[in-house]
Amino acid sequence: MPCRRIRVTGAPEAPLRAALAALRAGLGVPGDFPPEVLAEAERAAKAPAPPPYDATDIPFFTLDPPTSTDLDQATHLSRRGTGHRVRYAIADVAAFVAPGGALDAEAHRRVNTLYFPDEKVPLHPVVLSEGAASLLPDRTRPAVLWTIDLDGEGRTLAVDVRRALVRSRAKLDYAGVQRAIDAGTAEEPVALLREVGTARERLEVERGGISLNVPEQEITEHDHTYELGYRAPLPADGWNAQLSLLTGMAAAELMLAHGTGILRTLPAAPDGAVARLRRTATALHIDWPHHVSYAALIRTLDPREPRHAAFLQECTTLLRGARYTPFRDGVLPPITTHSAVAAPYAHCTAPLRRLADRHASEICLAAVAGQAPPDWVLAALDALPRRMAEGAQLAGTVERECVDIVEAALLKDRVGDVFDGCVVDVEEHRPTVGTVQLESPAVVGRIEGERLPLGERLRVRLTQADPRTSKILFAPA
Repeated sequence: MPCRRIRVTGAPEAPLRAALAALRAGLGVPGDFPPEVLAEAERAAKAPAPPPYDATDIPFFTLDPPTSTDLDQATHLSRRGTGHRVRYAIADVAAFVAPGGALDAEAHRRVNTLYFPDEKVPLHPVVLSEGAASLLPDRTRPAVLWTIDLDGEGRTLAVDVRRALVRSRAKLDYAGVQRAIDAGTAEEPVALLREVGTARERLEVERGGISLNVPEQEITEHDHTYELGYRAPLPADGWNAQLSLLTGMAAAELMLAHGTGILRTLPAAPDGAVARLRRTATALHIDWPHHVSYAALIRTLDPREPRHAAFLQECTTLLRGARYTPFRDGVLPPITTHSAVAAPYAHCTAPLRRLADRHASEICLAAVAGQAPPDWVLAALDALPRRMAEGAQLAGTVERECVDIVEAALLKDRVGDVFDGCVVDVEEHRPTVGTVQLESPAVVGRIEGERLPLGERLRVRLTQADPRTSKILFAPA
């Protein structure tokens, strides 16, 4: 089944909480932090390592979902001649986590923050991840500060990265930023998000990169019950994502020039996978001329149109196989690029939620300073890819199972009902099994039946919805 992202607001009811608690237990998800880890985090929160540079005069802002409190990035954008200056502050987790300590060991055990509908299981104790290390507004925080100068076309001219004290002035959300920019009322550091973002999107097109705008499922609380909806990404989502990509690409170039690093790589899709995607396009009546690249086709699609949504779900299969690739001492790996980014790329912008990013920041700081990375970073390099792969696998399982549980809980009293939907996926070797996306409620579930019409609307009957097994099943009506 294609990967689905889900966001939840509100507090799930007791039966749903019980099912989610059982899921955590079954997957062996870490529980509370050990006392020694919490004690170390409390001490670190009170006395982080002080950075040498003060950038608290820069009016940074953060851009995240409204309920987020683990804020990894803060932004400031300004004009610079005919181009722009991007300042991107990343939470400096290493200022709080001592190498080899209990806090460090626990982070290596957890690897990622895991998000459940009713709670999150953080990578670091909340006193850090949502407190002393988070780039919350009106709080002075240590950060890894990237300064990236761009020319008038959005191309990188110069990169600097250093430790600094920063102070965010505002916690913004995507919908509010989009409204302000569209209305022309956004202040310049925010208004420039569109200029810089669209310039970087044009360069993404030029280099053959891909950004898939697959709608998210969203669950909201309403009158003591829960509703499902689809949330299509806003332009502001994409513009903000381009800043993270810009920083990740700058990090990768620093690592490659310095001869030591850990890249996020993805090989080009094999011919067979692209050929299968072309057959899917034909089945969905999507015109894909042979002279048009996959990346160019993606940008012509509208995720609100059922056939296009089905094709975009299929496109996610070409993004599987990404991995972390370490290298050192100037010996570069065979693959240094991420095929979806169409450039070298590194994860470095989410250290509160992802273990490898803390190590990537240290490598980049060392590269700019002309020094060797810290010994604790080098000692961890070889083991990081395996740990991150295990963490990603667990996170993917959590995501899939949580969506299934929530959908089953919301539909448990509607077995036998008929819904309007669209088949968004059919298994290649089992054409009687696929995935259906309902129009309302916003459910994406398994369907079994003869002659499933990929990309076409059809009426489906709910045949199973059991929160205890987290399974829902449809059949053509």
